[in-house]
Amino acid sequence: MRAAASALPCDTDLIQPANWRDLGALRHLEQVCFPKDSWPLLDLIGVLTLPNVIRFKAVCNQVMVGFVAGDIKRSEGAVWIATIGVLPEYRRRGTGAALFQAVEAGTNLPRIKLNVRTSNLPAIRLYEELGYRHTNTWYSYYQDGEDALIYEKSL
Repeated sequence: MRAAASALPCDTDLIQPANWRDLGALRHLEQVCFPKDSWPLLDLIGVLTLPNVIRFKAVCNQVMVGFVAGDIKRSEGAVWIATIGVLPEYRRRGTGAALFQAVEAGTNLPRIKLNVRTSNLPAIRLYEELGYRHTNTWYSYYQDGEDALIYEKSL
């Protein structure tokens, strides 16, 4: 894995706002990152176009290698991370952390929340390193019956 990462053509990813023109790249990223849970096409269109969604992409050599969307829930005083993913060959380089920082900087709400599969240990480790803490569990949340851990960070 280290050899593959060192062969990548860019050292850092550029974080940019995402929009509807990123639909094809986002669809690919979702299918690669979430083979069990990738969103249907209409949900992807929504996350790229609906108001009250914070959305950023990580770009390397004009290719989307990561994406995050945060659903603004003013009534809860929180942004819910609807999805965050980084292509496997671009992981462990700070891309996920940079996407989180973009969402955190892009909101004036006091908290950010997210859910994650109990089996996704690398993501859980990242969230905890970024200051998120486990606050709840949603049992049998995912289609295959796996539980979701709820994480939250106060800004």
